[in-house]
Amino acid sequence: MKRDAAITRTTKETAIELKLALDGEGKADIDTGIGFFNHMLEGFARHGFFDLTLRVNGDLAVDGHHTVEDAGIVLGTAIREALGDKKGIKRYGFFILPMDDALALCAVDLCGRPYLSFDGTFPDAMAGAFDTGLVKEFFYAVSYSAAMNIHIKLLSGENSHHMIEAVFKAFAKALDDAVTTDNRIKDVLSTKGSLG
Repeated sequence: MKRDAAITRTTKETAIELKLALDGEGKADIDTGIGFFNHMLEGFARHGFFDLTLRVNGDLAVDGHHTVEDAGIVLGTAIREALGDKKGIKRYGFFILPMDDALALCAVDLCGRPYLSFDGTFPDAMAGAFDTGLVKEFFYAVSYSAAMNIHIKLLSGENSHHMIEAVFKAFAKALDDAVTTDNRIKDVLSTKGSLG
């Protein structure tokens, strides 16, 4: 069964087209208009083995907020749709990822309940043309539109670029683990019988 999704979302602030394949090869074709954000999403795709195509035309003349937040909404929606009924998936995933000075922890639960815990700050206000405060906004949007728990904790770091990249890659690895199927799981991994 193919686990993929294609989402189009248009508002007065952004126009977004996204295609996601959970069982991919890590191929990415990203254009958000923000070079650093492109780089983070390319890392997410590569290290999670997700195929991701994303086009965002946002109101960057204002700032990057709507572009980043709405991309998170659309990515989360695609994750939820691609997972379908979630039968056979491991549901939980976690990873601790080092990147030079940075060490980031991410744990996820594809439980059907949205929640974000984000524990960390970045020493710089900007990474290239990317507002570092938008990292939390992005993952908040993903968690709520995907209806998943995401816990992120920056354990150490001095370089904002390394720290943010460690977060995106740790999320990729944790999500890859959670969406992996296990033939011991015959239905859904819940005593309730549902992960909706």
